[in-house]
Amino acid sequence: MSTTAVATPPKALREPPLVRGLPIIGNTLDMARDPAKFFVKCYREYGPAYRIRIMGRTQTVLAGPEAANFLGTREGKDVLRSKEQWEGLVKEYGATKMLNATDGEEHKKLRDIMRRGFSKDSLKGHYKQLIDITNRIFERDWKPGTEKPVVEAMQYLVVEQLGTILTGSAPLEYVKDIRTTILYILNILVTRKHPKVMLKNPKYKKAKARVFELGEKMIAQYHREKEHKKDEERNLIDDIMTANRDHPEIIPDQDLIMTVTGPYVAGLDTVANTTAATLYAVLKHPEVLKQVHAEVDAFFASDFAEEDVMKKLVVTNAAVLESMRLWPIAVAQMRNANRDFEYAGYLVRKDEMVFIGTSVPHFMEEFFPDPYRFDIGRYSKERAEHMQSGAYSPYGRGPHTCLGKTLAEVLLVLTMARIFWKLDLSLESPDYELKTKTTPTPGPAMDFKVRINGFRN
Repeated sequence: MSTTAVATPPKALREPPLVRGLPIIGNTLDMARDPAKFFVKCYREYGPAYRIRIMGRTQTVLAGPEAANFLGTREGKDVLRSKEQWEGLVKEYGATKMLNATDGEEHKKLRDIMRRGFSKDSLKGHYKQLIDITNRIFERDWKPGTEKPVVEAMQYLVVEQLGTILTGSAPLEYVKDIRTTILYILNILVTRKHPKVMLKNPKYKKAKARVFELGEKMIAQYHREKEHKKDEERNLIDDIMTANRDHPEIIPDQDLIMTVTGPYVAGLDTVANTTAATLYAVLKHPEVLKQVHAEVDAFFASDFAEEDVMKKLVVTNAAVLESMRLWPIAVAQMRNANRDFEYAGYLVRKDEMVFIGTSVPHFMEEFFPDPYRFDIGRYSKERAEHMQSGAYSPYGRGPHTCLGKTLAEVLLVLTMARIFWKLDLSLESPDYELKTKTTPTPGPAMDFKVRINGFRN
């Protein structure tokens, strides 16, 4: 099915069909239960464009491989913008702009400033350090004979890893504050599921103040250390602060707190949810666990070059890729229409909010046979199901594709490899089925635990 977007649609165009729902609340419950599955069901019944009702608001959804591909086209970039979805967050920080809330040339300039710091190049020379950090965390926090809440444990792991490599510090004492701030901001100001009055909650106000305190400490640390840093020691914070000095029109002073704490906000839930989902999926499938153990034992048995991580940890990488397919972080991307335009024969009106359901193909048999089955063979060279056009979008699509994609790919694989090499883990029960949450980002529920039987190595 092909789609086109036309900037000035004929007046005869109809609005996309309205999905059936309950009186008053419409499709709210379906979205709350499982938005990915709901978008797939609607795509099958209504096609690549339809409208849904959430708490009294009617919103258009563009879904499927057509939508995933459309985001990367010139038309997609021209008729859609991202500002409204994030401007509440920007204002809450007292800032003027952020990467997610800009488009066009302004967005490109911000990406160029942060590209190196968010790329896998920022990890060069740090792989052994990452392994040491991971080992230290396991020995400190993962006690044999206990059960560990996985998502929370992974959040602490992510902050220590990203903090050390990207910003030069690992502020573990701020993890709960970062998570609380994310929870409130995403639910109230981004997805708008909760009323703004909740921003007055003392719990949120305290957490937000602590995140600002963290940002001020990071800026102060940069100024203390900048004269003594070698070029090869520069990290994301150095790039941001240099841009603030040289191009204050792009990153002015009032944007600094939000920008320097951004890596924690961006990585805390996303990376933690993906590592937790991968851990569940591999432990749930003993035949995959056996393959992973064999691979990581061979890999860590000898010294490895950094470029060997993605080349030799093939099974581990496939497990991560399949987990991101089944439990996508980016279920849909939110945009607003710059003007009236035609999509798939329907009218999308200027300024209306649009969901882009890029994860819908993840659950379509046309792309991934038996789509709800965990199958790491999908990513072999022979099958390469994820390489089909529009089929696989774990990091989003279009100009707002996750800037940290290449960094995340390496970090996820190396972290999961070390977990399975170091720890002897099992699910609470072989029959355990993963419970999931939808807010603030989709992923395993916070009460998902694993049993720590001991250390393998």
